[in-house]
Amino acid sequence: MSESAEADHSVRIRSLFSDLPVWIDVKNQARVHLWYGQKFGHSIAPYTSTDDAITTFPTTAAAVGIRPVDNRLDLYAPYGLSDLLAPLVRANKKQIGRETYERKIARWRKLWPDLQIVPWDE
Repeated sequence: MSESAEADHSVRIRSLFSDLPVWIDVKNQARVHLWYGQKFGHSIAPYTSTDDAITTFPTTAAAVGIRPVDNRLDLYAPYGLSDLLAPLVRANKKQIGRETYERKIARWRKLWPDLQIVPWDE
């Protein structure tokens, strides 16, 4: 649960995927409530499970988790996969506010100009 353990895991996991041209964002979901208020301006309760955390991810396309179970992979996608595969970005208003969403989509528009973006009010 320590910040330093999370940082160590981040470095380890990023190095495993260093050949990919993407940023791998590693967060221990059990710790998010400890820093969320300072970063986003309002506190949140601790998550009760990984699935609980995924349901609050800022966009429906990002709310996807895969975990190993026995000898297979278990997929958790509470909003489905259609937005991810479209690719379409739609706010998941369960936890984020408009300002956070608009800051994210402004950055994403520059990275992926063909990305379909659903405005906050829709």
